[in-house]
Amino acid sequence: HVFDATEIRNTLENVRFPLEHVAADIYVLPYPRRVGLESAAGPGLILLSPGVRPLSAEHQHAELTHELGHVVQFAFMPDADAAGWEQYRSLRGIVDEIAYSAEAAHANRPHEIFAEDFRALFGDALANYSGTIENNALQYPLQVAGLPRFLSDLTQAPLASSLQVVAGDARASRGTVRFGRGGTQAASLDVFDVTGRRLATVNPMVSVNGTEWAWDGRDANGRAVKSAVVFARARDGRGGAARVTRLQ
Repeated sequence: HVFDATEIRNTLENVRFPLEHVAADIYVLPYPRRVGLESAAGPGLILLSPGVRPLSAEHQHAELTHELGHVVQFAFMPDADAAGWEQYRSLRGIVDEIAYSAEAAHANRPHEIFAEDFRALFGDALANYSGTIENNALQYPLQVAGLPRFLSDLTQAPLASSLQVVAGDARASRGTVRFGRGGTQAASLDVFDVTGRRLATVNPMVSVNGTEWAWDGRDANGRAVKSAVVFARARDGRGGAARVTRLQ
């Protein structure tokens, strides 16, 4: 029982968070993931797994909004943001890094607590039909002083400028194409063809002037790419996509 595209759009339209600052691809999977039945999310990516029973509108809204919370966290408060996490843990009362860690029970993982906070604070009525969060030992997000403002203000952090081609002939490149953007947030860059198939993954090069990626025009198997159009996108979901045409 797969997710309904109409419910996905309704969920996104009713999220009370500035999604214009968020870039992500949402995949409605026709079959459960091999590693488990659950949906999942990462930087700029949401995977919605089908249910073994029909999915109610409430379930779909709640699950998608939760996963969207993960996308927002990766984009605006990555694990490397020590100051941001220290402030969040203090607000949330989860300062004990042994009790609340990535290895803890699911409900005690900081990423999951953040995603549930996002759902409760910014999701619509259907997403919050239960009136609870996964970890019911924690105070409900709306009752935590300063927490709604903290999450709302995440988008005020400086964003990286848009990804662009900075070197190499974008119309007919036979060699290396360099992509770049402002900001020093490092993330791998994926190169896709027009069907969405990932051709290559490129590691970042960070300097005081920003971040660059050098793609040699070859796929993961070392073959020269001769596609008419390819797209490149950083995995953190914060820099848009760059288009390279007529690779030869």
